[in-house]
Amino acid sequence: MPPDGVAALIEDALRLFDATPDIEITLEANPTSVEAARLRAFRDAGVNRVSLGVQALCDDALAALGREHSASDAIKALELARALFPRVSFDLIYARSGQTLPQWREELETALTLVADHVSLYQLTIETGTRFEVLHRQGALTLPDEDLAAALYEETANVAARHGLAPYEVSNYAAQGAESRHNLTYWRYGDYIGIGPGAHGRMPRAKGLAATRRHRAPEPWAERVERDGDGQTEEVLLAREDRAREMLLMGLRLTEGVNATRFARRTGLILGDCIDANTLKFCEEEGYLQMIGAGDARRLCATPAGRLRLEAILPRLVL
Repeated sequence: MPPDGVAALIEDALRLFDATPDIEITLEANPTSVEAARLRAFRDAGVNRVSLGVQALCDDALAALGREHSASDAIKALELARALFPRVSFDLIYARSGQTLPQWREELETALTLVADHVSLYQLTIETGTRFEVLHRQGALTLPDEDLAAALYEETANVAARHGLAPYEVSNYAAQGAESRHNLTYWRYGDYIGIGPGAHGRMPRAKGLAATRRHRAPEPWAERVERDGDGQTEEVLLAREDRAREMLLMGLRLTEGVNATRFARRTGLILGDCIDANTLKFCEEEGYLQMIGAGDARRLCATPAGRLRLEAILPRLVL
């Protein structure tokens, strides 16, 4: 999207909705030379936070990931972004095929000298229907074994901590106060509007919370906008049990966990009734989960060891 299109969107959004003076307006961009050249125009359009899809600082890895930019492009884009925007984030993918712990440590140390206050660090996963799935099935792409994957995750947290970045979500690290506000809205199970093609939303209605979805394809989405005023194709009122499950699956990714009082207000259910008691007991004994606080401050949290195992824990824990 060109900068003038971004400017028009921001102008309309600020006209239609109330906004706080310190509103966060994030643009996600690729660190190609073309995109980097437009960063100044995006800032002038009203963007005050940029997130760059770096993914790796190794040219061979970038080629394997199918990225169009080079490591040099990424570094230049990051340096320019830091000069233009008060807040900058980028993402890296690790646990890549053949990657060793020393290699990742060196790459991450280099990366964190470039970051200001926020970074997203994702372990490579194989998604169904992707090129990576085909390569993995053919044996051309291998993932680290469980022990190496765990060591990579733990070293990621250690290196980030040395640079003043704490984990506030399974894959996200930030300086205090620099957490991504829009992502926190999703993880805390707040309300949000999905507007563009393929966008999902969670909107309050008279009878409860509704899940909304826009048409995935841009052209049919645009046709619906012209005809109906929006590109929405689906709105489903969520049952209390659905809300509870979603809030737990999202909230336990956060270091802060799920607040029991807010959970009850948001879902109409009691937190303890929505989780498997035997699984909770086991995870507490193993040091994976813990209940913290009392009264309105009581919350269920995953420990660092628990966040490492969260994908295995959640299907057994959440009813």
